[in-house]
Amino acid sequence: MKTITLREEYIKLGQALKAAGLVDSGVEAKIHITSGEVQVNGQPEDRRGRKLYDGDEVTFAGETIKIQK
Repeated sequence: MKTITLREEYIKLGQALKAAGLVDSGVEAKIHITSGEVQVNGQPEDRRGRKLYDGDEVTFAGETIKIQK
């Protein structure tokens, strides 16, 4: 499990995938998100701009990202 520590109140989903090193660019993140490959808190998410807050978990490509303050 990877952990992202928030510097602000939230991080957007596409930015979180990049910060965790799971994608190389925002365009790549958008492709995976809009094709339904990403889950937030166990639910499919297709919005790249989805705001992630403390306690959220993202699952993509067999990896889990935990968002924490």
